[in-house]
Amino acid sequence: MTNADLTQPGALPTVEVDLEHAAPHGYTGNKDAYLRRLKRIEGQIRGIARMVNEDKYCIDILTQVAAATKALHAVSLGLVEEHIGHCVVGAASEPDPDLRAEHIDAKVKEATDAIGRLLR
Repeated sequence: MTNADLTQPGALPTVEVDLEHAAPHGYTGNKDAYLRRLKRIEGQIRGIARMVNEDKYCIDILTQVAAATKALHAVSLGLVEEHIGHCVVGAASEPDPDLRAEHIDAKVKEATDAIGRLLR
């Protein structure tokens, strides 16, 4: 998609990312664990769809939805913790004092905005 396609509903601007020089994300060390958890959640969601398809009792379906939601929240909280421990702390180690405050503010705002989205 090009930026000219932004007139389409739901379109997002394209962002160039230099993957060769990108720093690893805070979750990189736990990536396999996150992927295992997400695969398990994916299986839960497929099970919920199957329950709906098989006309299972609504309370049983809601119980499974709550379990999947709780599992996703656990992943989310882990990622927030990784962001704070890696990205915010990394911004605090910026050697240029003028850039340091700007980077810290940006990373804290990212975390705050993410937490806000999780609480909605």
